[in-house]
Amino acid sequence: MSDLPRRAFTRTAKLASLPLGFAGRTTIGLGRRIGGHPADEVSEDVHRRTAEHLFEVLGDLKGGAMKLGQALSVFEAALPEELAEPYRATLTRLQEAAPAIPAGTVHEVLRESLGPDWRRLFRSFPDEPAAAASIGQVHRAVWHDGREVAVKVQYPGARKALLSDFHQLARISRMFTVIMPGLEVRPLLAELKDRIIEEVDYGLEADAQTGFAQAYAGDPDIAVPAVLAGHDRVLVTEWLTGRSLSAVIADGDRRERDHAGLLYTRFLFSGPERAGLLHADPHPGNFRLLPDGRLAVLDFGAVNRLPDGFPPAFGRLVSIGLRGDAATVVRGLVDEGFLPADSRVDPEAVLEFLMPCAEPARSERFAFTRDWLRGEARRVTRRQPDGVLRELNLPPSYLLIHRVVLAAAGVLCQLEAEVPVRGEIARWVPGFLDGAADLPRG
Repeated sequence: MSDLPRRAFTRTAKLASLPLGFAGRTTIGLGRRIGGHPADEVSEDVHRRTAEHLFEVLGDLKGGAMKLGQALSVFEAALPEELAEPYRATLTRLQEAAPAIPAGTVHEVLRESLGPDWRRLFRSFPDEPAAAASIGQVHRAVWHDGREVAVKVQYPGARKALLSDFHQLARISRMFTVIMPGLEVRPLLAELKDRIIEEVDYGLEADAQTGFAQAYAGDPDIAVPAVLAGHDRVLVTEWLTGRSLSAVIADGDRRERDHAGLLYTRFLFSGPERAGLLHADPHPGNFRLLPDGRLAVLDFGAVNRLPDGFPPAFGRLVSIGLRGDAATVVRGLVDEGFLPADSRVDPEAVLEFLMPCAEPARSERFAFTRDWLRGEARRVTRRQPDGVLRELNLPPSYLLIHRVVLAAAGVLCQLEAEVPVRGEIARWVPGFLDGAADLPRG
């Protein structure tokens, strides 16, 4: 296998093949329809082949292409059932696997980061990786003191390849609506691109992981591996063995799904309060259920620094909205920068548009299902009340919070877990209890 930064022409050609391939499949499909084949059958075949081609390319190229694929994969549960099945294998495959880079390249990176005697730091170091991700791969080694460790090695040229991929993907972003109608890929790409500098610096990731590890030390529910060494392109942490969240999604029983969903929700909502950090890459490949029942978190390349926790207005507006106080919600949205000060939008229309997304916090327990998420996807892609979408704006301080909450809902729907979401929000999100007293307890 070749390194991540393949020749620019090769990577560009592969990405350019996506819209060309779709155009060709659409043309062939039109011919089949003219020839008498049912429209639904032709459309399903075009979607299936497009998905297979899309995620094959995204996974093979790693870098920004694979990172986008992983970001999209958490929304697989939102796809209509007649399209979800052919997509599911290709989408979820991106959460766990990618082609390996040559051993010689790995050794070169280790030598540059850890020094010419890097092998003395390990009792053993296997050349075959145990896992791979968008900008690096992980080797399961034995540290000099006998501990099993995960050694994450960054692909050479990762930053340059990421920037190139995001530029090319932005040019073809409209074709992603074939996979998920109504999905706005350009803002997602822009947000991913903004975080490149942090994600390619494993030293920054080491600092973030250390912050989480200290905050959750001795926790009965969450396990964060300790960092043993952190450099720009190499990160060494404790190895934790467990069952991946992707495996639980695939074949977990009801008890395991609900348990995983609870701890997953608890970790994401408690991070800002306990560590001053929000984990911002919540796809299932980053989580494991350990034999002792704890949830292990394995990747901290993308985080949102919230030293004061969640903005208090976040929880307060959710709880007030669930009570149905539209006027107060709109005033709060203006104060937080979601709506302009001179907004004339109908408060009831705003509440009608926003509040169904907060439905999981309305009752004591909420059953996340694919049907619920599909319904939400259909609702937000339909024409909304006049002026709401035109005036609503997502302030920068809420950008990652918004993406994490949406992605987490997607993963919970993949798990089809029943989770006491309201209790976790009340416990960890300031302001929620201020307006939650009148909510139903059932």
